[in-house]
Amino acid sequence: MSVGSAEMLFRVTALNADYAAAIDDDRLEEWPGFFVDQCLYKITSADNLRDGNEAGIVYADSRSMLADRVLALRRANIYERQTYRHIVGTARLMQSTAAEVRVETPFLVVRTMRDGRIDLFAAGRYRDWLDDHGDDLRFRERIVICDSSHFDTLVAIPL
Repeated sequence: MSVGSAEMLFRVTALNADYAAAIDDDRLEEWPGFFVDQCLYKITSADNLRDGNEAGIVYADSRSMLADRVLALRRANIYERQTYRHIVGTARLMQSTAAEVRVETPFLVVRTMRDGRIDLFAAGRYRDWLDDHGDDLRFRERIVICDSSHFDTLVAIPL
């Protein structure tokens, strides 16, 4: 691994850690800030991806849509209180240029419900296309690919 790729891997790891912490610490208003204005965020399954089905169970194609999702979570949607704990694996650099990075990262999400029940909620990988503008990496595209094609109806909080 070259020095440049080691530095990029560190930056991607830091981005993933900050992203997960914002969600896990219920700082959801910060979540859209991890994305560029014109972005794509989608949650789908490995089966859907393999079969070429583009629709996901969550789909947003701009940072404004992500902000609207957070606003709906805070003010309109009714769902059982829960928290997530992300366990994010080591990213694998797929492609890196001066302006963009493509990376894939495995993840697990553990969900804790208000009554104390703990579930392994989701397992899969992030397939990311990142914009690199010097100091900041931002998601141009984050496709959340869940290993299971069965989704709990409470996919309320972003993965």
